[in-house]
Amino acid sequence: MKKNIHPNYRPVVFTDAAANFSFLTRSTVKTNETIVWTDGQTYPLYRLEISSASHPFFTGKMKFVDKTGQIEKFNRKFKNFRDAQAAKSEKKS
Repeated sequence: MKKNIHPNYRPVVFTDAAANFSFLTRSTVKTNETIVWTDGQTYPLYRLEISSASHPFFTGKMKFVDKTGQIEKFNRKFKNFRDAQAAKSEKKS
């Protein structure tokens, strides 16, 4: 195996301030901040904008689109077009 081609993994604390959620894992991310973790050791700190604790998909607060309303809106929008097409086809017959 070639030497010096693999990334340097190290323990890093990732924190999501919006959800007040942190976790310790191994990563290659570069950061200048540090934090003292619950085990008393100091680890590099990386701040996240969004994590599984704050993402709507994982929290269950996801906004569902009303499919029925969209179909009704489409039908209302193109009702005149459908009627015109139907009238045109009757006229040809």
